[in-house]
Amino acid sequence: MSRKTIGVLGLGIFGRTLARELSKFDQDVIALDMRESHVHEVADYVTKAAVGDIADRDFLEGVGIEQCDTVVIATGNNLESSVLAIMNCKKLGIGNIIAKAKNRTFEEVLYGIGATKVITPERDSGKAVASNLLRHRIENIIHMEHGIAMIEFSVPEKWIGKTPAELDLRKKFDINVIGIRKDKVTALDTNVIPSQPFETGTSLVAIANGNTFEKYDYLGYLK
Repeated sequence: MSRKTIGVLGLGIFGRTLARELSKFDQDVIALDMRESHVHEVADYVTKAAVGDIADRDFLEGVGIEQCDTVVIATGNNLESSVLAIMNCKKLGIGNIIAKAKNRTFEEVLYGIGATKVITPERDSGKAVASNLLRHRIENIIHMEHGIAMIEFSVPEKWIGKTPAELDLRKKFDINVIGIRKDKVTALDTNVIPSQPFETGTSLVAIANGNTFEKYDYLGYLK
């Protein structure tokens, strides 16, 4: 199982949703906010929850934010607070910093001071951001009706050299492979040969239950 430590700084609706989604998949989550009521709402879900100012470096250091693989600055309305949080996270050695911005001006500023990625509530929901943080193999997913999805994903290392028939993918993962892509620039080949072994660098397109397959990927079962 692939376990990450992710900091969620700011626990409005977006931040609380993100913290809960990440916690569902057994990730270590550090959740921080100045509002005690918001911290209490997620305290039972996350690894660590604390009340304090996310712009205060001493507070961040005190809760161990430097342990995080990724930090999400989930408050988008206070630019000064977001800027200081990003600066402090960079000083504490966080390599991947995602920040929420309420408009294009905020977005430009946050990128300018070192955010790895900037998201906006119009484009990115808490669930979607959690999904992207947790993915290992899924490259693209299109959700259709009744939970069914078309998914493109890179072939897991354990599958290399084995054939579709040998792996019995439909039985083990409830997926139907409908195409193979040899590399990023090659057109999709819909002639899937059950006896042909998978090669390194190959991507597959399959029809599957999207929620179930995403869980397999998040939990590292497809590595």
